[in-house]
Amino acid sequence: MTERLAPWPPYRLRSTERIYDSPWVALRRDVVQLDDGRDQEYHVVEISPAVAVVPRFADGRIAMLWQFRHPHGKTHWEIPAGRIDAGESPEAAAARELREETGLVAARLEHVANFYPTNGISAHHATIFVAHDCEPVWEPELDPAERIRTVVRDPEIVRAELLAGAYEDGFTALALLYMFARATSARV
Repeated sequence: MTERLAPWPPYRLRSTERIYDSPWVALRRDVVQLDDGRDQEYHVVEISPAVAVVPRFADGRIAMLWQFRHPHGKTHWEIPAGRIDAGESPEAAAARELREETGLVAARLEHVANFYPTNGISAHHATIFVAHDCEPVWEPELDPAERIRTVVRDPEIVRAELLAGAYEDGFTALALLYMFARATSARV
């Protein structure tokens, strides 16, 4: 078990200013008072919570996305992931993202972990699920800007690529690491 220390109290917030706002991301500038009394400026990126889902078939195969991403101009392997809509539970968001991006429905969603992808600059929070016993139900419902192809892959190939550092998407790498680690510890 991890050793738990007493948490630090939050800094005193002296001021906050909204710099940019959009439906996808916002930026604010906070000024906080440090323990020694000096002021420190923080730029905080605001992004709504998200989910990431590892889709598994009953035979253990994994559905992965061959996906293009505009910010870096690359296509690479990912798992289904996306934002949680207002009023939506993480479980409902995971089921929706799985269906929209792959056309799959899971017999069972297993919560695996939570994490902060960029906690030095954002409170953005993500929840990881494994979708067990997936079945294809309909065609993916992609957004116009999404370039995605779903490919069903052998878990040993996925694991080997993961351990070789082939997955550059943090959501994908972390979710797969958790899933494979849980499977390994269950066999021990």
